[in-house]
Amino acid sequence: VKASNPLSFRLQAKMSKPVQARRLEGIDKNIWVEFVKLAATYSKVNLGQGFPDFPAPDFLTEAFTRILGGGDHMLHQYTRGFGHPPLVKVLAQFFEKLLGRDLDPMTNVVVTVGAYQALFCCFQALVDEGDEVIIIEPFFDCYEPMVKMAGGTPVFVPLRPNPPKDGKLMSSADWQLDPAELASKFSERTKAIVVNSPNNPLGKVFSRRELGLIAELCVKHDVLCISDEVYEWLVYDGKQHIRIASLQGMWDRTVIIGSAGKTFSATGWKVGWVVGPDRLLQHVRTVHQNSVYHCATIAQEAVAQGFQRELMLYGKPESYFVQLPKELQQKRDWLVRSLDGVGMKPIIPEGTYFLVADISQFKSDVPDVPNSDEPYDYRFAKWMVKNKGIAAIPLSAFYSEAHKNNYTNFLRFCFAKEEATLKAANDIFQKWKQEKTS
Repeated sequence: VKASNPLSFRLQAKMSKPVQARRLEGIDKNIWVEFVKLAATYSKVNLGQGFPDFPAPDFLTEAFTRILGGGDHMLHQYTRGFGHPPLVKVLAQFFEKLLGRDLDPMTNVVVTVGAYQALFCCFQALVDEGDEVIIIEPFFDCYEPMVKMAGGTPVFVPLRPNPPKDGKLMSSADWQLDPAELASKFSERTKAIVVNSPNNPLGKVFSRRELGLIAELCVKHDVLCISDEVYEWLVYDGKQHIRIASLQGMWDRTVIIGSAGKTFSATGWKVGWVVGPDRLLQHVRTVHQNSVYHCATIAQEAVAQGFQRELMLYGKPESYFVQLPKELQQKRDWLVRSLDGVGMKPIIPEGTYFLVADISQFKSDVPDVPNSDEPYDYRFAKWMVKNKGIAAIPLSAFYSEAHKNNYTNFLRFCFAKEEATLKAANDIFQKWKQEKTS
């Protein structure tokens, strides 16, 4: 009998074991993969993704260039894994001022690869199998899969719209939590609540009263708070960003997520941070050291120099943190007028890069398809980018599966764009309006 060739057997054999980890089941789809590709293929004007198409401030890019060409060759090497010392030092100084408490830069600050990794580290560090995590809808879409990857169970509570009766445009402030509904979501299984203020996608800035309600429930039920504050400096109309960690009983149970990308209009630098008590951050550090471990040294040094400048100019007119929201408020108002003029009904945001608009009046352009598996706003957004050249994101992408069909008449637009971009969008909208009325 001729002996079989063992090498041939090994080459032909197929794996019978499942290769996908169970924690990835059901979270493989990501809206950004699909819509970024559509925008790249069809859009003339991209108002979808949340990044500015205007430059980062000169002082920041000049710092980066200076560091890159400078004589300190060690800035091309590893720095401290939990955060470049100059950056954690100035972040601690800044947050001492904002929170009114002393901070240790080595134990109360962790630097991450953007706020995205900061969120991932927090969920992995603080959420266990079977823990429930309350998520306020609409929510930045990564919260749900990150909770599930950590073994947790997301529990959703919606902001409910309460339109003004005087015919005025709705504000993001008109979307509110029902106190009784929120309280009903807390139980013995609740480990944490995610608070995103200013909120993406709605642009809502939670009031002191609303945050006080959340804080009382956190203290009562001994629950942690993951506070996503990446848009903390982008607040409009004289509104104030309240930091929930500053409220009574909340410092010891809160981790604050921040982003240099949103703070300095440099989203590609991917420098983020977590600020909080050492008893929580020690576990965040454990996840960080066993995943990314280290963030780009030069980017951290440049961000540190940017914060040092802002610390000296804190509250002064020439501060970037004062100038940027003024510029963005003008851009917001421009896009509000543009959308309102074409017949979409914008919800005026109190903060962030984004505004949400009601597209109910446009169903003649994209008729409803009964019993469709795809939400209406998904189909409308795809039709709009392919036929009109404007990219936006469907709002239902920011809702849980159980609730997304209740919010399918809205799109999210990004107004953190150059004037030329917003003008090009307005030109398309005006042409569209003429086509509808002709």
